Amino acid sequence: MTVAIEEPRTTSGSSGRLLSGLTTDSSVGLARHHEVWGPLPGLRATALIDEIESAGLLGRGGAGFPVARKLSAVAAGKGPAVVVANGCEGEPASAKDTMLLARVPHLVLDGIQLAARAVGADRAYLAVHSGSSAIPYLRAALAERGREAVGVTLGPLPRRYVASEESAIVSWLNGGDALPAYTPPRPFERGVNRRPTLISNVESLAQLATIARYGAEWYRGIGDRWEPGTMLVTVSGHRVDGRSVERRVAEVATGTTIGRIFTAAGLSLRGSDAVLVGGYFGSWLPAAQAARLPLTHAALRGAGAALGAGVLVALPPGSCGIAETARVASYLAANSARQCGPCLNGLPAIAGAMNALAAGAWDDRTWPALSRWLDVVPGRGACRHPDGAVRLVASALSTFAADVERHRDGQPCDGITAVPFLPVPR
Repeated sequence: MTVAIEEPRTTSGSSGRLLSGLTTDSSVGLARHHEVWGPLPGLRATALIDEIESAGLLGRGGAGFPVARKLSAVAAGKGPAVVVANGCEGEPASAKDTMLLARVPHLVLDGIQLAARAVGADRAYLAVHSGSSAIPYLRAALAERGREAVGVTLGPLPRRYVASEESAIVSWLNGGDALPAYTPPRPFERGVNRRPTLISNVESLAQLATIARYGAEWYRGIGDRWEPGTMLVTVSGHRVDGRSVERRVAEVATGTTIGRIFTAAGLSLRGSDAVLVGGYFGSWLPAAQAARLPLTHAALRGAGAALGAGVLVALPPGSCGIAETARVASYLAANSARQCGPCLNGLPAIAGAMNALAAGAWDDRTWPALSRWLDVVPGRGACRHPDGAVRLVASALSTFAADVERHRDGQPCDGITAVPFLPVPR
């Protein structure tokens, strides 16, 4: 299900939202796409980058890096560039990128063509995980478009959590394993086939396509003053009527409070102790605090959290945050690249300690060991995988501090027997 919150308007036939033209659960074909959005804008490379910079577009892949700065860095490289659209969405709690690719694939493909024009690329790839439900829609969309200025190759990657990291994607497209690599050089310097390479999240590219059509001034009229626009978020929690737990994709104006997002999506924070913000590399926040926070990078940083993959999960009443975090920690440990010490040794040790804590099987050596691993693991890996896992666990120990004490005393809460809530793939 998709939800629009605080919908922006334009003077055209489109609302200007990424999800414009969606009247059914089916994919929007090329004819309907042209009817809603019109033809591809004819902006030249420099003018396009200037427009994106004026709009203040931040990347939607997690880090919130300015898109115009990325475009400029790749455009300044030597030789023809490569564009890689990252739609892997390795985050199990997220559904926004897959939904975007399946429902409005042509808007993403427009963004790829425009980005290629901006950086001087003659080749483009669209990376998704093998088995993604979006693949049939993407193949149909590519067939509809026929030959274009820059050919787009659909590249299914292994379904592994770390495979969507940018250096892992580069390695895979260069014929290697989909595993993160130590950097430098960064992909914008030397990436696919040793060329300057732009790697951008698919939502970022779709946003680029809307700005190219409507302009920076229009875009800055939506959402937060300093971080303008809309963004897609995946919201999970109990329905307001309490009858079921659901996951929904919502398009929201930046700056909308998290509480407002849940309410508009028909989901409730009532009875929930905490909200997971940002996904499995994110942070647990007390529900009352999270409800008041506006959805911006700055506001979340101030609360010790990050937007990450745009995931918002309300812990259901009766669930155990310690047990849920332990399950995810085990998943992250099992899905590391296993090529450096923090992942090979640190993450299994952290996961083991969290599972012992969840079960109330604690001893005097566990807490010092867990504290030590949480201190030494961050900043030492080839990628940010261990850092993200530590952030999640540390936030759980803080947010669920009262539960931690009970579990340490050998009195785990009833929630450890509840049906697992956070999705953890096999």
